[in-house]
Amino acid sequence: MALTVYHYPNCGTCKKALKWMDENGVTYEPIHIVENPPTEEELTSLIEKSGLPIKKFFNTSGKKYRELGLKDKLDSSSDKEKIQWLASDGMLIKRPIVTDGNKVTVGFKEDTFENTWK
Repeated sequence: MALTVYHYPNCGTCKKALKWMDENGVTYEPIHIVENPPTEEELTSLIEKSGLPIKKFFNTSGKKYRELGLKDKLDSSSDKEKIQWLASDGMLIKRPIVTDGNKVTVGFKEDTFENTWK
């Protein structure tokens, strides 16, 4: 079964993740995270399946994150607000997000990919 990969083509981490998948024969469907960001419903499902806190889905080193001052807002915001922010702009989302419909990984760490997607 092909994985779904939400990525941004100019992102170095995404390039590394896609290269790893290509080298390891992993089939995937790339989705441009800025042109087609996941919906609130999709994000809610991805977050639940990942087992990670919502904060891990934010691209905390991104320009947009800093511009919106989210560092100071996240702790006092509801989960619904956080998901609305994420769904509103793909640049706010940490990438790549990889899923097979059951498991979800966020970002790229080779050992995590080895254990999850190989």
